[in-house]
Amino acid sequence: MKQWVVAAAALAAFSGCTSEVAREKLAIRDPSVAQRGFGTPQDAAAGAAVKQWTDTYTPIKRRGATLDALQTRLDRLGAKKDSYAGAKAQCWIDTGKAAFAAHDEWGFVEESIGEAAALIDGLESGPGPGTGTGTGVGHGGAAEAQHLRTSVPVRPDLWTQLNALKADSRFAACIPAQRRAACAEVALTRAGHDAWTRAFATAQLRADQLQTPLREAGQALAACTVARPVPHEPEVISLSADALFEFGRGDLAAISDEGRRQLDRVAVRLRALDTIERLVVSGYTDRLGPDDYNLRLSWLRADTVRRYLIDSGVAVPIDARGLGKAQPGSTCAMRDRAALIDCLARDRRVEIRVVGAQSRALQAG
Repeated sequence: MKQWVVAAAALAAFSGCTSEVAREKLAIRDPSVAQRGFGTPQDAAAGAAVKQWTDTYTPIKRRGATLDALQTRLDRLGAKKDSYAGAKAQCWIDTGKAAFAAHDEWGFVEESIGEAAALIDGLESGPGPGTGTGTGVGHGGAAEAQHLRTSVPVRPDLWTQLNALKADSRFAACIPAQRRAACAEVALTRAGHDAWTRAFATAQLRADQLQTPLREAGQALAACTVARPVPHEPEVISLSADALFEFGRGDLAAISDEGRRQLDRVAVRLRALDTIERLVVSGYTDRLGPDDYNLRLSWLRADTVRRYLIDSGVAVPIDARGLGKAQPGSTCAMRDRAALIDCLARDRRVEIRVVGAQSRALQAG
């Protein structure tokens, strides 16, 4: 009998020692029942079921049926489920069902229902919470456990790993990493619930098991690439100077009827653009004639087009430049002057460069 008592006492001491070691490994930083035992004063800081909590969760009577109803709502969301919020809602439902099956009567099932419902409400009413930070509907980081009555933050090192994953620029577009990170957060919060109930060894075991999903989340993130924006090249509208102006002229009176129709259409298209920082109108001539003459003529045509667009309601800064015979596009070599002038027609042009256009209206015109 004496040997049995000694063995029982030794077993109890060993069990207590194991629990204490697990508690230390959890690095609990919360002045609640997890730290000071059930002698803790029953106040909000200690996790007491205050009126706000009971008013919110007491009405939940049929917990299993409520979880099933949430699952139905989540399934109806279709593609919206493929997000950080959708994955987290699913994990909260699964965790709530597991806690319900384990006959958890501490209130964690009710809080799981509340977390899943809040996420689903957000997805039903809009695009859902932002994926990058995890702080849309619900909470992220160690605050996930902190704001629940029945859970305390444990293993800050694991929360740090999770936050580092979510801070990665690839996370917002990486659904596989989002799913794993979301479920790891819920599992770590449940470990905090185990600690809150003083099941320190269980909490430590659950936390240790997160190493695999965290590693998989990192691998999934590494497999995702950041979609880098393609530099936006300015749009260029090229107009034939021969169609716009009488030959050898560039003043407003020299604009032909066809030229006015072209410029009117261009003005309509430019006004339809969502964003324009500015316009640069450049005039060009062919290679025939003196350089100074070509520079003056090309500038006059560009400035005339600039003034025409302003008068037509294009209300953005417009610069006019005369570039003469620069940047020719033709390779004409015939000796007949009339034929050469016809061949060089493509060089006689006015280009309107649109800087900052962000609309399809230009291409559609």
